[in-house]
Amino acid sequence: MNEETDSNSDVDAMNRSALRAASLLIAAGGHPEGASAAELAIETDIPRPTTFRILLSLAHTGLLARDGGTFKLGWRTAQLGRLADPYRGILPRVELVLGSLAEDLNESAEFVMFTGPTTQETIAQASGSRLLALSQQYVGRSFPLHSTATGKVLLANLDDDEIRALLPERLEAMTPFTITDRTALLAELDKTRSQGFATLDGELEEGLFVVAVPVRNQAGKLVSGLAVSGLSQRMKSTSVDLYVEKLRAAAVQLGKIVSTF
Repeated sequence: MNEETDSNSDVDAMNRSALRAASLLIAAGGHPEGASAAELAIETDIPRPTTFRILLSLAHTGLLARDGGTFKLGWRTAQLGRLADPYRGILPRVELVLGSLAEDLNESAEFVMFTGPTTQETIAQASGSRLLALSQQYVGRSFPLHSTATGKVLLANLDDDEIRALLPERLEAMTPFTITDRTALLAELDKTRSQGFATLDGELEEGLFVVAVPVRNQAGKLVSGLAVSGLSQRMKSTSVDLYVEKLRAAAVQLGKIVSTF
């Protein structure tokens, strides 16, 4: 039996209902505040009556939580996620560094693991003590690389030809300020390489300013990114150099931690 035959057999053995349930569970994960059955049906292209029945079943098991007419990830999904989290061994030490950085700068700090050449995952986030702060939670969520500061750090590690092969000429707009032209993005990434850090100004969320630096393990390999974020008006009144200095110092500590991963 060759590899192609094995692949076809796997497809034949898949259960359609289970695949639909998984699709709805993943889709619900993109809505931390909850989404209606109608919204999830549209996202997954599953008939609405079928969607509702599956959502009720998932809620019954605790994998989803139902709140009126909306569904979001439930307690059992969180429990399973913690058990499967590959970063649980380093997370307590990462959170200590991140918490100290957020307190020092009095802004939010995020730590991102680069899970592939073009993929990233926010595994930890800490907030400063400001009353006027961003409420967005990024842990476990995914965004296009070109619309995040850590994504720019990751893309800047590739050469221009690799980026052209990976990204289309027109990129998704998250806000009116997102860089949507690939050529313009390449210029931005060249700047990121030369200065050794990336900035983001309203490109993911209007009013959000972010500064990010690379985190390398002790072998010198780029493995993660570290960012500080806050309200644009407030952060832009402070020298970017201050943020970069603090970020780089924390990145050295985190580089030692991820080297044990």
